[in-house]
Amino acid sequence: MKVAIYGQYYQNNTEPIVKDIFEFFNKNKVEMIIESNFSNILQEKNVIGKEFKTFTSHTDLNTSFDMLISIGGDGTILKASTLVRDSGIPILGINAGRLGFLATVQKENIAEFMQLIIEKKYTISKRSLLNLSCIPENVLIQDINFAMNEITVSRKDTTSMITVETYLNNEYLNSYWADGLIIATPTGSTGYSMSCGGPILTPEVNSLVVTPIAPHNLNARPLVIPDETEIRLKVSGREEHYLVSMDSRVISVKNETILVIKKTPFQINMVEIPGETFLKTLRSKLYWGEDRRN
Repeated sequence: MKVAIYGQYYQNNTEPIVKDIFEFFNKNKVEMIIESNFSNILQEKNVIGKEFKTFTSHTDLNTSFDMLISIGGDGTILKASTLVRDSGIPILGINAGRLGFLATVQKENIAEFMQLIIEKKYTISKRSLLNLSCIPENVLIQDINFAMNEITVSRKDTTSMITVETYLNNEYLNSYWADGLIIATPTGSTGYSMSCGGPILTPEVNSLVVTPIAPHNLNARPLVIPDETEIRLKVSGREEHYLVSMDSRVISVKNETILVIKKTPFQINMVEIPGETFLKTLRSKLYWGEDRRN
């Protein structure tokens, strides 16, 4: 078995997780290739005792890898998705940060869950992504032009609202007068969109959510649309530029630029361990925190 390892370093949480993973994989003769920046940190902190092979970009990852292990939080997994891209390599999220919806494996269960990985006793949850293109073209998004959670437009350098002219499959929908607009995938429906009043979608739903951010008109509500819809946005405002974010990556875009958003032709494969499902996370994070069946 061959795995790629990518992570973020948290002083109090990362070290015991990394040590447990490396000890288990070494014992089971799993080949480990570490992302170069993460490897340098682990070496500096003396977390790992020997040097391992490293990778630096998505071009180093191919179908010879069985899995990518992401150590951190949900944000780390979003960054990991830019490494696996369309390779089909499954991602397993191990939580070293705050509890999220993607990094579901907790440090207390690492040995148990790693054994399930070795035995291939897991399922794959396919996650849709969004592609962004600009008219005219923007060189800042030509390499990484997709998002796993959401694509968001928002105001820049002003307290004034912006107007987001929105079309669905070339048919005019609305001109949102707001602080911004979120286009979220089912995965992203539990993130920024949810914080702005958007609905929660389960990962397998073939839909997207259009959620305004602090709209001026109170009747502007989140809208669920089919994920095959092509969305076109044109933003205007008092300032010459506005912000476009693709998950955690933010660029400045000139007013009147047309943004074209649609589903990517590929998906991200998330590893789902038995007992650690989306619905379990939903129950514990949003609702009651326990199983209330009699």
